[in-house]
Amino acid sequence: MALGGYANRIGHVDLTHGKVTYEPIPEEWARKYIGARGLGVKYVFENGPQVDPLSPDNILCFMNGPLTGTEANMSGRMAIVTKSPLTGTVTDSHHGGWSAARLRWAGFDGLIFKGKAEKPVYAYVHDGQVEILDASEVWGKGVHDTVKFFKEKYGEKDLTVIAIGPGGEKLARFANWMNENDRASGRGGTGCVGGSKNLKAVVVKAVKKMPKAADRDAWKPAHTRALAVIMDEKNITSPRKGALSVYGTNVLTNIDNNIGAFPTRNAQLAWFGDKAERISGEWVKENILVEDPTCHACPVACKKEVEIKEGPFAGLHMESFEYEPAWSLGAMCDNDYAPSIAKMIDLCNDYGLDAIEMGDVLAMYMEASEKGYTNGSGGLQWGDYMGMVETIHKIGKREGIGDILAEGTERAAKHFGHPEISMTVKGQGIPAYDPRGLKGMGLGYATSNRGACHLRGYSPASELRLIPLHTDPLAWKGKGELLKLLQDLHAFSDSLDLCKFSAFAEGADEYAAQYAAMTGIPFTADDVLRAGERIYNLERYYNNLVGFREGSDYLPERFLREPSTAPGSKGHVCELDLMLEEYYKARGWVNGVVPEAKLKELEII
Repeated sequence: MALGGYANRIGHVDLTHGKVTYEPIPEEWARKYIGARGLGVKYVFENGPQVDPLSPDNILCFMNGPLTGTEANMSGRMAIVTKSPLTGTVTDSHHGGWSAARLRWAGFDGLIFKGKAEKPVYAYVHDGQVEILDASEVWGKGVHDTVKFFKEKYGEKDLTVIAIGPGGEKLARFANWMNENDRASGRGGTGCVGGSKNLKAVVVKAVKKMPKAADRDAWKPAHTRALAVIMDEKNITSPRKGALSVYGTNVLTNIDNNIGAFPTRNAQLAWFGDKAERISGEWVKENILVEDPTCHACPVACKKEVEIKEGPFAGLHMESFEYEPAWSLGAMCDNDYAPSIAKMIDLCNDYGLDAIEMGDVLAMYMEASEKGYTNGSGGLQWGDYMGMVETIHKIGKREGIGDILAEGTERAAKHFGHPEISMTVKGQGIPAYDPRGLKGMGLGYATSNRGACHLRGYSPASELRLIPLHTDPLAWKGKGELLKLLQDLHAFSDSLDLCKFSAFAEGADEYAAQYAAMTGIPFTADDVLRAGERIYNLERYYNNLVGFREGSDYLPERFLREPSTAPGSKGHVCELDLMLEEYYKARGWVNGVVPEAKLKELEII
């Protein structure tokens, strides 16, 4: 393949037979689906939509994009792509750090695992080779001890360890892959798929060897322009000045709480009142912050490392106190004790469990307990953080009530006989935005191809005025077109694979210029959006073939029928049906189904 930026090498690992083959990427696939998310989805699509997510026939892809590991800013992201055991949809979940860059420096665009190993194994990746080795010494260990083991074995320098914890081994449906201790491919149960294959870790050893652009003359101005907008002081990405850099993602807690878009007590409320301040990014910076780590080629440094010095969790040193888990394990569960949230995030990271879904399932369990739905099986009270810690241990080990809750929020709520208290879409728990106060996000949850998700099309960027395109958070009109635009743009950046936060500063023009210079393919902003649209439609087509058809884009009834009582959004519900009509028209879909004409127009079939 003549395109710049790619190693043009995929490691195909047959775990059943312990064999590895190396193949180039079909050039047509690279041109159409770019890399990372898009290319991973194409491999999953070609593997067939009817596969059981936990069968040996499902594939598990660790994918890079054409900008991965280059000088491109924020190019340290890896996409893990598979069919989800939580939702039954195609899913991709990304993590930061140095794993993606090192996989590229080791000579790979991706690794694709299929089959099931007879005994626990790990993949050791180096110098263009993949070795499948015995992992019995680390099976059963938490992520932190697993990382420590491999650092001692291979040396800390130039090493990345991506691992599952006991949650993945025990097939918790929202288990994840953890990179370098604290960076999560959090959503969709990718770690559960790893556990089903007896794959404990992917260990990569590689020295820095940055790929060079095919068009070096064009690369310099493209790279300079992208860096300039990231550094611009009017953008929240501006290092040590912009709010994202200063406070991390958790800068959003007070913002979303103040506008009545902060789901609280399992979304029975849309704000956390004065308690929100005690779990906010501002509180963290003032009281427990010790460091601002970063990822490959990233000047923003949004990560927040904290240390707890007093109370029951004294001595805890962990990364990263993010907005989403601060909400899920905080407001969603009526818990305003920040040190306990740090403890629970660290536990989720060690067990290898999605901290968003964890908060959702605990909040659902709390509401079930409050309303007497738990069939006498114990219970959990609002804000009982010690009880929450204990329950996380039970989920990670699948013991007692933990065995039911490890199935995820939707299945557990159905077990209690009350699916209406499950704040989920397509089986996945909602993130930290209440659709009654941020209407576009309601549409985003409903139409996400991987279940409830804020990252498919980040409409709060517009609704919270974080980008120049401003929209009213409480208005539903125009959100269909907005969501399509952002979903297509993010599908492309996820395929490069650049951090989602790049989109707070960069747009289609910057992405096109960098992609064109790196690959040597002439590319425009329109091409960016068309490639993104193609990827989004391929995902939707896959889900349609699985059985997600008319009526599959929905929200929990609570957001549609129970008006917000919060200042900022009082009296509002989410007008999903009106937005869906607008959205389907913009997409050219029929009630959520991609017609054959659209598939042909986008050259998917």
